[in-house]
Amino acid sequence: MESLSVFDIFKIGVGPSSSHTMGPWLAALKFIESIDSNFDKIEVHLFGSLSKTGKGHGTDLAVMLGLEGYHPKTIDTALINTRVDEIITSKVIRIKDQEIEFDKESNIIFHNTRLDFHPNGMQFKAFYKDTEIANQTYFSIGGGFICQENKIREKLDKESCPFQINSEKDLLTHIDGTGYSIAELVYQNELTWKSKDEITNEISSLWSTMLECMFIGCHTDGHLPGGLNVRRRAAELNKELIADLKYDNADEWLKVVRYGKHSFQRVTKWVSCFALAINEQNASFGRVVTAPTNGAAGVIPAVLAYMLCFTDHQSEEDIKDFILVAGEIGSLFKKGSTISAALGGCQAEIGVSSSMAAAALTHCQGGTHKQVLQAAEIAMEHHLGLTCDPIGGLVQIPCIERNTMGAMKAITASEMALSSNPEEAKVTLDGVIKTMKETAADMNEKYKETSEGGLAISVIVPEC
Repeated sequence: MESLSVFDIFKIGVGPSSSHTMGPWLAALKFIESIDSNFDKIEVHLFGSLSKTGKGHGTDLAVMLGLEGYHPKTIDTALINTRVDEIITSKVIRIKDQEIEFDKESNIIFHNTRLDFHPNGMQFKAFYKDTEIANQTYFSIGGGFICQENKIREKLDKESCPFQINSEKDLLTHIDGTGYSIAELVYQNELTWKSKDEITNEISSLWSTMLECMFIGCHTDGHLPGGLNVRRRAAELNKELIADLKYDNADEWLKVVRYGKHSFQRVTKWVSCFALAINEQNASFGRVVTAPTNGAAGVIPAVLAYMLCFTDHQSEEDIKDFILVAGEIGSLFKKGSTISAALGGCQAEIGVSSSMAAAALTHCQGGTHKQVLQAAEIAMEHHLGLTCDPIGGLVQIPCIERNTMGAMKAITASEMALSSNPEEAKVTLDGVIKTMKETAADMNEKYKETSEGGLAISVIVPEC
């Protein structure tokens, strides 16, 4: 298996979907980078889940922006709708310093079939004077990871790290041999690829992006795009909880939350508010951190904010350890099962993010390494079989509320692990990852991000 960094699992990008928006966006960038400028026509072919829910996830918009050379990490999100509208209206796209005709309705083709290997398949074709000069196939395999046809995984070109970790068993072996905590092991691996300052800066960037997204989401009213007419709720909930307390920015806002009243009911409302805010932004093509996916982007920030506001663990070191531990648990699921809802249903997104958050919170609250792994197992155990059935192919219903549920389950799993003896546990993390993979294989395709089953067909929501 390849060496995975925490910063492969956590990516800064744009919503609403890591596999249906960010993945195709990055694939379009790779395709354009790989060909010369001697072309006069581009076609994009979308297959499987990308075709069935691509319009709801903004796949067509993402590939247009990727073809134009924009990157999801750096694009000004305020320009996304404007630039997309300009391409659609003018039927002209700018690629490699040239303008060519491009009609979204005919140059992006949605197919009813799927390609082998993975449900999220796409082909990019370039033509010159009606002659095909380039044809490349990519797969978006979850969490913003992509791979080209005939390559099992995206090649990450990383030097091997000192502690190869592909399973819970590997973690336990390394801990027994070194005496390191999970966070310390992961940190030593990260030093293979980045300096101490780079690690600190990247973790700071991840948390500041999460916090800013949460803050914006808690202060934005209105309805979400896409036609379902879903009303934003985080801003109203924030207003109820914050009352008349004053602040000028995200950091001050978090301090106000921290020093407010802390009844059980208010804490649970805040956790829900945090998660709602992130995923309402995600649904609006906002900037989020893939954690480990965009559809589940609210769970980890909500639990991290819970820790900073409602526990005694509020230091930068706590934030660093939280991200390191969460990232490693996410890596185990990616290696041993999947973080793609098109392969595994929502257990691969909300389930994995809840497991990551539970482990990280347990570590930061002083849990032993075995309690950390038990928390991760508990959280996933109670997400097994969770379907991915988005109404209208949009990352809104039930996805946004599911992030609040995943966050609360993570906190509960952490508390259970901290008060338990892991030596008495009957289920291991390796066991639950294996079970999740088998469950995904057995799951009916209509519950794997196709919008062909579950809530997606049983609930009729009138368009606005």
